[in-house]
Amino acid sequence: MKTKKIFVWSALTAIIVAATVNSCKKGSLNTNDPNNVTINQYYKTSDQLTKGVNAIYVAVHSLGLVSREWFFIHDLRSDDVASGGGQLEAPRGQLLNGNGNPTNPVVSSVWNTWYTVIFRANVVIENGPNVTDNTALRDRLVGEAKFLRAWAYFDLVSQWGGVPIYTSAPKAVTDYQPRSSEAEVYALIIKDLQDAAAVLPEKSATDKGRATASAANAMLGRVLMQNGDYAGAKAALLKIPTTGVNGYSLTGRYLDNFEEETEFNSESIFEIVFVDKGDGGFNWGGDSPTSAQSTVRNQEYNPIAWRNLIPSNKLINEFENTATGAAKSDPRFHYTCYQTGDTYNKGASVLTDGDQNGNSSVMNGVTKKISFRKFMIIYKEGLPAASFHPGGNNQRIIRYAEVILMLAECENELGNTAAAVNYLNMIRSRADVDMPPYPTAQYPVGSKADVVKAIMHEKIVEMGCEETRNIDILRWRKKQYFTTDPLTYFKKGRDELLPIPQAELDNNPKVSGHQNPGY
Repeated sequence: MKTKKIFVWSALTAIIVAATVNSCKKGSLNTNDPNNVTINQYYKTSDQLTKGVNAIYVAVHSLGLVSREWFFIHDLRSDDVASGGGQLEAPRGQLLNGNGNPTNPVVSSVWNTWYTVIFRANVVIENGPNVTDNTALRDRLVGEAKFLRAWAYFDLVSQWGGVPIYTSAPKAVTDYQPRSSEAEVYALIIKDLQDAAAVLPEKSATDKGRATASAANAMLGRVLMQNGDYAGAKAALLKIPTTGVNGYSLTGRYLDNFEEETEFNSESIFEIVFVDKGDGGFNWGGDSPTSAQSTVRNQEYNPIAWRNLIPSNKLINEFENTATGAAKSDPRFHYTCYQTGDTYNKGASVLTDGDQNGNSSVMNGVTKKISFRKFMIIYKEGLPAASFHPGGNNQRIIRYAEVILMLAECENELGNTAAAVNYLNMIRSRADVDMPPYPTAQYPVGSKADVVKAIMHEKIVEMGCEETRNIDILRWRKKQYFTTDPLTYFKKGRDELLPIPQAELDNNPKVSGHQNPGY
């Protein structure tokens, strides 16, 4: 394992540094360097505004978020992963076991990098009106910035509760903001996503990887569901087209959603782009254009690499199996997981116990080595030549299957159980899944409560280890849908939220003394 230096800043410090690098003289943040262009001087053309938006994506793309820490913080707060063994770094093990604390570097990294995203988005949103050479492009770019700012605040509010709101670039280190209420944060998120959906294209055939109206409406559906507004969520989700050139649909092949050759397929609504450049496409620091061209996910979860996290026994045994009375074994188990004896490297290699470092799993009472398959690139290659091998597989953030599952939940919550079941059966009827429709012997659907159980089952087997389970647990816990909490360590009044990073408490006088309960 590599040793990484951890630099811990408050959110405002990260924002100010981003705002002032190469633009201030030593000694005063209010002193402009006459040899450098300021933010207010720079953003005058649509080309310059495009570069500003690209800088937001770079931050999202970086080590502190989607390239590494974002998928970790969501997976570690869910029940569909387990420790791969002693190789799992201590800060990640703390989060997985419910022992996170305010100095945890994973917590600090995600917090600070989302605030970097917010700062960069604010710069674009504030300076957009100055751009007049191409107003249509300008409006689209501002819409992308609002989408990304909304995503940032949604991750923050869902994991930390009420957080400081910044809607403009701070001018000095004294421009601290206190924690806003959750309702205030959600109001900003909803407004940003509505604004974004109004100006963004439904789908882009050429400029792939950018936010679209469909991405904004799908994210809005997520947000409104989390906020308890199922009617509003349904309305937003139904705006996503399903026919015509801009329409979305399920792919016939499930694995098309997790392999490089089938990125940006008919099911993909929003994904973050990576390029496989081997070890040369990744480094452990910063968010320069070359620092995260690849994603470290392929190294972290790979059966034949670090294997830091593996599928939990909960996830493994959730898949329907004839051995436990199901009419058919769910093929999505094999699409989600590798196990000893499976082939990889285009069928030329066979996975052994010895290949898979660390812990074993228990499936239907049998102990065996099981690892993640989703997003891993060994399906097409053998053992990497180098000891460290990031990948270029795009991270799918929103796919149409999730939209269908969200619609099922909305319909059920609104009293339309038959419509909810129809949506669930759409997921099960995918060509290479072809599971028997509900009702089944194990999952009757005669009541709202029955359908809740079917939705919870279908969501985890369809979306396992796609960083949605954490949000689902938070929402369903509030609705008291669990008889036993999915997280064995869960302590009511503490573990609903992450701790505010210690650096934020130390450096922001308006947040100091306002830590989340239990920390």
